[in-house]
Amino acid sequence: MSYCKGLLSVTVIVAVIFQASATFSDCGSVDGSIVSVNISKCTPSSKRCILRRNSNVTMAITFTSNTESNMLKAVVHGIILGVPAPFDLPNPDGCKDSGIECPVQSGTTYKYITSLPILSAYPRVTVDIKWEIKDANNKDLICALIPAKIS
Repeated sequence: MSYCKGLLSVTVIVAVIFQASATFSDCGSVDGSIVSVNISKCTPSSKRCILRRNSNVTMAITFTSNTESNMLKAVVHGIILGVPAPFDLPNPDGCKDSGIECPVQSGTTYKYITSLPILSAYPRVTVDIKWEIKDANNKDLICALIPAKIS
């Protein structure tokens, strides 16, 4: 179980590392649309973001909300060999320390920012990071799938 949690932690961290606009796909945004995904310290290789262990990364997702919501919640899964593993974020509250002030308004563009460490204990693994920001109705405001590799 500890290995899975560490692997999931690595996956979440991978999502946080793109510096330039990262390669991502929309995995089911319902109440918003993604403008860009940027991860610091990401070295793009082919179509995956290469994340270096023993570093800190910052992820920024710029999106436009299509709904009003008085709260936001970040939910992250690492998908390895098609199996999603949940990652417990230190601060899943999307309205606290994320650069977003709630309530969010329909038609407004926001920038969600978070930082995470990529620990040296994380295994070297290829992973797809599924990063969701959910609204007050638990609908995906946005959902980004980010291909990554921990090295």
